[in-house]
Amino acid sequence: MKTIIALFAVAALALAASSSAEAKGCLKGAVVGGVAGHYAGHHGLLGAAAGCLYGRHRAKEQERQQQQAPEQHQSLLPNMDYGQIGM
Repeated sequence: MKTIIALFAVAALALAASSSAEAKGCLKGAVVGGVAGHYAGHHGLLGAAAGCLYGRHRAKEQERQQQQAPEQHQSLLPNMDYGQIGM
């Protein structure tokens, strides 16, 4: 029961203090980390906190990759110079 309360507390803090990408990563990480911590010696709160940090890190990395992807595709297009046609 303490683990569930701790997960909700971490989730509430994450939603209040961060952007949507960071919050999504924190929530997913906190749930997975909390469950893993609970089964690994009843350390659900510690697992939730670590999972939240890792989830935020992964969400930021994915957001950066998505922002860089369109720029990379545009740079691969050839720069064609047609010159002047007729005079």
